[in-house]
Amino acid sequence: MPLPLRSRAKAVAVSSPLPHPQPSKKRDILEDEARFLRSWFERPLVTGAVTPSGRMLARTMASYVDPRLPGPVIELGPGTGPVTDALVRRGIAPERLVLVEYNPDFCTLLRRRFPKATVIQGDAYDIRATLAGVLAEPACATISSLPLFTKPLEQRLDLLTAAHNLMHPDAPFVQFTYAVVPPIPAKSTTYTASRSNKVWLNLPPARVWVYRRP
Repeated sequence: MPLPLRSRAKAVAVSSPLPHPQPSKKRDILEDEARFLRSWFERPLVTGAVTPSGRMLARTMASYVDPRLPGPVIELGPGTGPVTDALVRRGIAPERLVLVEYNPDFCTLLRRRFPKATVIQGDAYDIRATLAGVLAEPACATISSLPLFTKPLEQRLDLLTAAHNLMHPDAPFVQFTYAVVPPIPAKSTTYTASRSNKVWLNLPPARVWVYRRP
């Protein structure tokens, strides 16, 4: 909220002060970073990132989802929910969100922050089994924040195939990475791949890759 002006005359003499983040919002951000850091120390190969995705990276990932298309939106590894929040701001109704998270503490947090979303504690790398019987119709997108480079290439390709099988044709599988190379090879005869510009405002800078199957 803007800081209170000292007087009406002061308001004429100077421009309005810049708004500052709400104390509760700043506290949530700090708490999320602490949760991620603790989770990373406990399970670095599962959590992958030391801090949650930044707002600009989350917004970039959400931008590839068209809220006008029917079907649920699958999110893999939502963590504390920064990308989930960006999806809601994008116009995706929370009821359409299917969040697959391995960390039980993050699941509890997600259920509190997004009570209308479907939160599933399970293995996102085995979404065939994890989402069996969950989806009533094909998904319109899959958004992934999983640390794919911790897994063999064969397992990454299998995840992409499984995700595409759960979605409409041409629906995007969206994945971010800090690496300079794509998390899943860009050249293939079974899917197409495109990438975003580097998101320099994220810490560390990241890039978004989008995979589609015709």
